[in-house]
Amino acid sequence: MASEVVEEEKERLVIMGSYGGMVRQLRAAKGEEDEEEEEEDSCAATAAEEEIMLLWGIQQPTLSKPNAFVAQSSLQLKLDSCGQSLSIFQSPSSLSTPGVTGAVMWDSGVVLGKFLEHAVDSELLLLQGKKVVELGSGCGLVGCIAALLGSQVVLTDLPDRLRLLKKNIDANLRHGDVRGSAKVMELQWGDDPDLELIEPPPDFVLGSDVIYSEGAVLDLLSTLRQLCGSETTVFLAGELRNDAVLEYFLECAMEDFIIGRLEQSQWHPDFCSSRVVLYVLVKK
Repeated sequence: MASEVVEEEKERLVIMGSYGGMVRQLRAAKGEEDEEEEEEDSCAATAAEEEIMLLWGIQQPTLSKPNAFVAQSSLQLKLDSCGQSLSIFQSPSSLSTPGVTGAVMWDSGVVLGKFLEHAVDSELLLLQGKKVVELGSGCGLVGCIAALLGSQVVLTDLPDRLRLLKKNIDANLRHGDVRGSAKVMELQWGDDPDLELIEPPPDFVLGSDVIYSEGAVLDLLSTLRQLCGSETTVFLAGELRNDAVLEYFLECAMEDFIIGRLEQSQWHPDFCSSRVVLYVLVKK
């Protein structure tokens, strides 16, 4: 029995998209699915439920300190990345405004940005010259790091977030040694994206803390489906704060995407958190 479990875990470890490391593919455990008799959505629901049980049972996110890498009451977040000292402006006062998102940094953004840097340094990921679209860019840290790693990045968010985004791009990417480029565009999830975003399809789509509301899940997935081509790799980092919202996202996403979870051993060793999860998605 133990050997069967080990073998099944090995089968779940796969390479997905343009990332060269192994990821743990989400799927229902053997014995709980039968492709001939069970509906695909039932298998997705089972796999999503198992993933949530694993995350909350093993990582126990509620027991660890939140915001280990950020200070949301500060007007600036300072972070060294790609040989640069980044200064990311925040808007702490906006946290109290209902409906406003992306005004401050969360750990998931730092984890994702430093993961990209670590993966490139480890030669598991190539971003030089690649087209990258970041969703819900907020303060723009992840997109700035992707540009420093050589990507042609389009950072997107809602209209009221674009001013802060542009400010952070100007502050951190307007010197002569940036290997890539960055620009800002408005994007409302669920609406048709600008042709510039989808023609050609991006090589990578990035998002941190974009799975935060059940009401936004279907619009987010609609946008992901429109953005992604057959060769697009998606990296999503999320805060483990609401198991029901994450489970709903995973179940819905598995209709159109293959999903894998990146183990923390593959993250930047100095930027790991039991309150964060990192996924890779590719279109079926």
